[in-house]
Amino acid sequence: MNLETKWLEDFVALNATRSFSAAARRRHVTQPAFSRRIRALEQATGVMLVDRSTTPVSLTSEGQLFLVTARSLVEQLNESISHLRGLNIADEALDIAAAHSLALAFFPRWISRLQKGVGELPTRLIAMNVGDAIHVLRDGNCDLMLAYHDPYATMQLDSEVFPSFSIGQVCMLPVCVPDDHGKPLFDLEAGENIPHLAYTQGAFLGRSVRMLLKNDPLRLRLRTIYETAMAEGLKGMALQGVGMAWIPDFCIHEELASGRLVRAGDEKWNIPLDIRLYRCSLVHKPDVERLWHQLQKLPRDFLKM
Repeated sequence: MNLETKWLEDFVALNATRSFSAAARRRHVTQPAFSRRIRALEQATGVMLVDRSTTPVSLTSEGQLFLVTARSLVEQLNESISHLRGLNIADEALDIAAAHSLALAFFPRWISRLQKGVGELPTRLIAMNVGDAIHVLRDGNCDLMLAYHDPYATMQLDSEVFPSFSIGQVCMLPVCVPDDHGKPLFDLEAGENIPHLAYTQGAFLGRSVRMLLKNDPLRLRLRTIYETAMAEGLKGMALQGVGMAWIPDFCIHEELASGRLVRAGDEKWNIPLDIRLYRCSLVHKPDVERLWHQLQKLPRDFLKM
């Protein structure tokens, strides 16, 4: 197993605090994530470094010997980075994990609006599926998460561990290309054996569609011909006229306005969703807590698109 630098920094922090919880706060990660990283370090070195039977925790004799090397490597690395950065090692950018469709179509407009209320806000955006984003947020590997919230979906988040702000509403619409008369080529109200462009099994938006269809006879009239995890991928296929798909409305605003896509069914087939900004309350990072405090002061309507 390769040995990661962050594990050495974790080990030095644990020695300084003699407490897994205190060291986890210092390292801006949750305690379970911190414990896993110390275990990984022990597996990489092949020895037990920490005596967990004592309170406060202490280092084993092997751990005390390894501490000298770990501390030296961490100090040398920090000195090298400081030199390369001109002694400016502060990184003020916030890491935000976001669902793919939100990263592409929603985030640019929303962050631009937010900065009018809180000032310049350096950010790094990482697009991924919601399930992966939750793990990244929980482990302290991102500061905030931008995701859909569906009260009827199977994956829920504890509101105390993952506090959130509602920052917008979206509606998933069933759409397809029009026929020569401007009517939907694939009509949910009347069609049979309708070609369905679907989300893959693990996609969050796919769960929302399945919940809608769970007890409805419509699901028997749909024939899945294509699957992808990304709404933009479904939009591209829908524009080719090969099937119909449920797509967030902000992703298809221009296509609906121009008539390149039309609704494939009436409003009863809409899927309303809330868009939320999450943080992990178990991770204590000053910049994130400062921003969260600023957000609490803003009017609710200001945060929403």
